[in-house]
Amino acid sequence: MRRPTALLLAAALGLIILTTTPPVPQALAATPFIANVRSYGATGNGKTLDTKAINRAIAAAVAKGGGIVEFPSGNYLSLSIHLKSNITLQIDKGATIIAATGTYDAAEPNKWGDKGYQDFGHSHWHNSLIWGENLENIAITGSGKIYGKGLTHSSNPPAGAGNKAIALKLCKNVILRDFTIRHGGHFGLLATGVDNMSIDNLKIDTDRDGMDIDSCRFVRIGNCSVNAPEDDAICLKSSYALGFPRACDHVAISTCQVSGYDEGTFLDGTLKRNASFSGGVTGRIKLGTESNGGFRNIDISNCKFTYSRGLALETVDGGILEDVNVSNLTMQDIVNAPIYLRLGARMRGPSGVPVGALRRVTIRNVTAHHAAIGSSIIAGIPGHMIEDVTLDNVHIDTVGGGTSAMAATEPPELITAKPEPSSHGPMPAYGFFIRHAANIVMNDVGLTYVKRDVRPPFVLEQVNIAAFSSVTARHDSTAPTFILRDVNHFSTSNVQGVPDVQKSRISSGKY
Repeated sequence: MRRPTALLLAAALGLIILTTTPPVPQALAATPFIANVRSYGATGNGKTLDTKAINRAIAAAVAKGGGIVEFPSGNYLSLSIHLKSNITLQIDKGATIIAATGTYDAAEPNKWGDKGYQDFGHSHWHNSLIWGENLENIAITGSGKIYGKGLTHSSNPPAGAGNKAIALKLCKNVILRDFTIRHGGHFGLLATGVDNMSIDNLKIDTDRDGMDIDSCRFVRIGNCSVNAPEDDAICLKSSYALGFPRACDHVAISTCQVSGYDEGTFLDGTLKRNASFSGGVTGRIKLGTESNGGFRNIDISNCKFTYSRGLALETVDGGILEDVNVSNLTMQDIVNAPIYLRLGARMRGPSGVPVGALRRVTIRNVTAHHAAIGSSIIAGIPGHMIEDVTLDNVHIDTVGGGTSAMAATEPPELITAKPEPSSHGPMPAYGFFIRHAANIVMNDVGLTYVKRDVRPPFVLEQVNIAAFSSVTARHDSTAPTFILRDVNHFSTSNVQGVPDVQKSRISSGKY
């Protein structure tokens, strides 16, 4: 009898265990507090200023320890919105936050901006539609829109004006996801000194920079489309705006597309090309120009450039740019250099800082179609070489049309200038112009052109160690494949029309 009794007792205990719900920790059981902005007085009619109601909703969520501030369908006209820690702004489908015309929060003092180390726009955050400083655990999500209608795109706006859609300073644990920015002012997004940030599935169609990621660490930018005809689309920077140099470190940009169609025509799908700008449209991915802190551990992959400038990696203010991996880029209708690597000495920052460095860059699997008449450029300055650059499986076709006068040009050094491919003037090569560089490796590179071009594919000057293998480069009967000046340790292998070469020193030569 003991055995059945024991079995019954065990069964009863098992039933109790199975049918009794264990207590759920309070942190897991809690439902996020939701503050609907309409419950705090927002009208959403696009005519009445909803600024105070929006900030009241944020304050109510903060009082509950954090939560979601929800924007249901409607048009919310606003001035400066004060983002707080542990707050998510949820912009629902059909909802638009519209930047009003009026007085935004004053631009806070910043002596580092006053010194001219970077322009006014990079130096201030409070004069924005949405801003936050020293925050953590914040997010802006939802399939709605931010329309910077009342923002100025000026880098130095008048007092009271707003010039950024979103500005974040010294924040951590940030998520920006799924929304659209239309006409974002000087910056659609300015993030400075922000760590652990995820930017996913944004659509930005704007009049100046799409997003500036300045002195940030551990950032993931993915699945974003940025149209920025007048300025850069996705731009990493490392300015002196925080009062000290801070590298842009551990940043991954993947599966994004950038372009320079007329503003607004990307979002409406018309993709117009009517606007005219000096130097052509911009709309590119760039590291620089502000480069006091440098760039490290950057990965750019699976991105598409259309009707824009090309990839630009620049350090000119003393920072070190190193360990950059670029792969799987598709480019079409590139208006200047498809690939631009520039080490310079503009040195906009505190005095006494040495010239920086640009090294350990790998660029793989790039196809550029219908590039402009210029060339790709890898250019350091006297005494400061770009080092350790590998290009593998890179294929570029250009519009061609280069003349003998262009082939005879000697591009200026422009040591202290702001870096930009067009500033170098006409290029003597149609493919790559390489100067003040060391350990350049090119493998499986193909170059061609449409209209007759009498310039050579490659011009190398003051280069130490350059190896070319499996290269196919069309060239006019009057032009060689390579023009070399002051080149040490030059080698070729399986280069179309060029015998294999191993030369330790070439003062001047053609191949």
